[in-house]
Amino acid sequence: MPLILEGIMTTRNEDGSINVSPMGPLVDRGLTSFRFRPFQTSRTYQNLKRERAGIFHIVDDVLLLARAAINQFERLPDFREPAVVKGAVLDDACRWFEFEVESIDDSEPRTTIETRIVHTGELRPGWGFNRAKHAVLELAVLSTRLFLMSREEAESEVERLSVIIEKTAGDQERDAFDLLRCYLSDYDGWRDETS
Repeated sequence: MPLILEGIMTTRNEDGSINVSPMGPLVDRGLTSFRFRPFQTSRTYQNLKRERAGIFHIVDDVLLLARAAINQFERLPDFREPAVVKGAVLDDACRWFEFEVESIDDSEPRTTIETRIVHTGELRPGWGFNRAKHAVLELAVLSTRLFLMSREEAESEVERLSVIIEKTAGDQERDAFDLLRCYLSDYDGWRDETS
């Protein structure tokens, strides 16, 4: 049975620069295949359709994940060269998976992209996740879907997750949560409740 594994994807933009975005592919427990489901409006989708390759990273840095979710980097993270595909491997990833696109199904608003892993690598063991890291992850995912919800729904979720942050967060988790909370408070594209 496939499950969703949250991580960070790097793809090449048309100008050769690197796009860093969160992504949660469907995977098997052996991590032998990835099925991505990006929205067709996303840069990740456009890059994968054009380049037909990318790199998926398993990370434990939730501040990096939060910055990727809302595309707010003071500066892009450090990268290293991949072994097979064109692109960039995050220096601070735990593991990475270089892949090539095998098929793209554009028949729904969220495209289904089947891939073939062509190289994997490990940079360091994962530190692990505490409850605060999971709370940041949930808020980061929510931050990428604000156009689908009302302000009240989002604020309710922030309030619920804030309790976990208060109880279990370290500096990195607090910084990431605060960054996302500020992003939500400034967001103005909420779903219209009257329609």
